[in-house]
Amino acid sequence: MSMIVRRLSRAATAGLVAAAALTAAAHSAEAADTLGSAAAGQGRYFGTAVAASHLGESDYAATLDREFSSVTPENEMKWDATEPSRGSFTFTSADRIVDHAQSQGMDVRGHTLVWHSQLPSWVSPLGAQDLRTAMNAHINGLMGHYKGEIHSWDVVNEAFQDGGSGARRSSPFQDKLGDGFIEEAFRTARAADPAAKLCYNDYNTDGVNAKSNAVYDMVKDFKSRGVPIDCVGFQSHFNSNSPVPSDYRHNLQRFADLGVDVQITELDIEGSGSAQAADYTKVVEACLAVSRCTGMTVWGVTDKYSWRSGGTPLLFDGDYNAKPAYGAVLSAFGGSGGPGDPGDPGDPGDGASCTATYTRTADWSSGYNGQVTITAGAEPISSWTATVTLPAQQSVSSLWNGTPTWSGNVMTVRPSWNGTLAAGASTSFGFTAAKNGSDAAPTVGTCTAS
Repeated sequence: MSMIVRRLSRAATAGLVAAAALTAAAHSAEAADTLGSAAAGQGRYFGTAVAASHLGESDYAATLDREFSSVTPENEMKWDATEPSRGSFTFTSADRIVDHAQSQGMDVRGHTLVWHSQLPSWVSPLGAQDLRTAMNAHINGLMGHYKGEIHSWDVVNEAFQDGGSGARRSSPFQDKLGDGFIEEAFRTARAADPAAKLCYNDYNTDGVNAKSNAVYDMVKDFKSRGVPIDCVGFQSHFNSNSPVPSDYRHNLQRFADLGVDVQITELDIEGSGSAQAADYTKVVEACLAVSRCTGMTVWGVTDKYSWRSGGTPLLFDGDYNAKPAYGAVLSAFGGSGGPGDPGDPGDPGDGASCTATYTRTADWSSGYNGQVTITAGAEPISSWTATVTLPAQQSVSSLWNGTPTWSGNVMTVRPSWNGTLAAGASTSFGFTAAKNGSDAAPTVGTCTAS
């Protein structure tokens, strides 16, 4: 199925709820009283892992839609779920999550392309050359299906051993293809979708230790040789035996100093009450202190569906009541994000500038896809704001890679995860619009940067 037809199908489904969804997003963003809107005020996204099987539960969907600006499919994009038989792809469950996210104006993180776990049985017996072919075909098949719709991909997941050696983990890829498989996966991924952010993702790398040093050395080597890596994901699963490390912020910063974004990708913290709240606060404050920490994802909406539910590690309990940790996270994002603060998208910094250009990327009889490219000026920027004025008849049914608010037919878009740009660098957001009898192009206003 072509990308245009696929997006058209999604737009038709999303259109039934789009007006209400975008109105709700506008109210929440203006009030900054939800996790997603408060994080957006600081130029970050705030996401959660999502299981397609829970989307039919009204409280689950309502909490997801109200609070979060980004989603990561929990299992639905993994190899066993998407290519159970060689060359035969299935995307039904993953599409359900992507469709839902786009209907709510949320971004999507892709998780994961190459991982030693949750492989279908046909992968491990392959010989080296056959495995290399299969790995690249899987990356191309999965990324090609979602090209232009995923803001970040976990290209390779958990490739290093725990413990003090810093060695690579034994896996079919490592054992048969050697150290070069990671680089090859990233190069294949860049060619498959040049616009997507490409991440390496791992756990027990939150502080400075042998494992994080090994990942650091790999990223440093990749950057020095032009291997396409854009971000590093820190899973950040914490409990009393593995608390938030004292050098957490320092560790995030040293990776950012290599020239990559850092993302907290699978956050959960076992505990309850004020102690759990304090630990969540530490994590948010560390991310806010690192300009290239673009956002965070908690690994689930509610404790009852957590992979370690006995430790009650999430922000909402089993009845979807907000826990003290929820208030702590909201406060940590809102406490330094008032009007006029440097991080506020509405407060342009000295010398910060950007331009916005519009392109129609797909067209059909009843609608079209538009893309707005944001390009930083002569200095780096930490956030941007762009306005898009639609012809009166037209309506937007879905938007990705941005957070919209509405005033009549004027859509104001701020970054969800992609606010930080180096001088001269670009990012983009896209949307699907229904023509409703008008084929006129929207008007893009002035881009404002800070």
